Amino acid sequence: MVVKVGGAVGAEAAATILALAAADEVCVVHGAGPQISRELTRLGLPVRFVGGRRVTSVRALEVVRRSLSDVNAALCAAIGPRAVALLGDEIGLRAERVHELGHVGDPLPSRPPAVENALTRGLIPVVAPIAAGPLNVNADEAAAALAVGLGAGRILFVTDVPGVLLDGAVAPTLVASDAVRMLDAGELEGGIVPKLRAAVTAARLGVRADIGETAVVA
Repeated sequence: MVVKVGGAVGAEAAATILALAAADEVCVVHGAGPQISRELTRLGLPVRFVGGRRVTSVRALEVVRRSLSDVNAALCAAIGPRAVALLGDEIGLRAERVHELGHVGDPLPSRPPAVENALTRGLIPVVAPIAAGPLNVNADEAAAALAVGLGAGRILFVTDVPGVLLDGAVAPTLVASDAVRMLDAGELEGGIVPKLRAAVTAARLGVRADIGETAVVA
């Protein structure tokens, strides 16, 4: 199982991760969105997103890596001795650069030996989503790429919202084709956009995908 933890949730997800890891092999991927935005603002650097992905300059990339490292350390400390801290660009996460967004990449399915080694030893790899280059990659998309590459049975997006909201209520199930239609029509916006696109990718490639209480099915 791959568990994606949003930066707004952070170390609070440790109990959930440990409960899941009691019954399954778990690889964690985390974001650091709020932390990155706060630090960029403090430094007077622009905060800009296109389609839910952060436009990343050379200076911003330094902030991204530092913030991801800090969140990684805090999450590993909260999980405890089973956690293994891994930075994506050091373990071979791959991505294709999206030049119009700066130092940003579209993550490719990956099966890093460091992740497999940790899982084999009964540990919990905690991956910061930065790809070789280095390139800033969206954490939701990175989680989906890892889930596909590892052959995971499930990907779970742990976030600070209960699920995908439709007409003010959480949708228990969302068909991938309906999700794509809504996304293409601009009916959804903000952080749910990359989560839903990543969930659709995973579901269509055979990985059970859940965003909170919403199951995305192919």
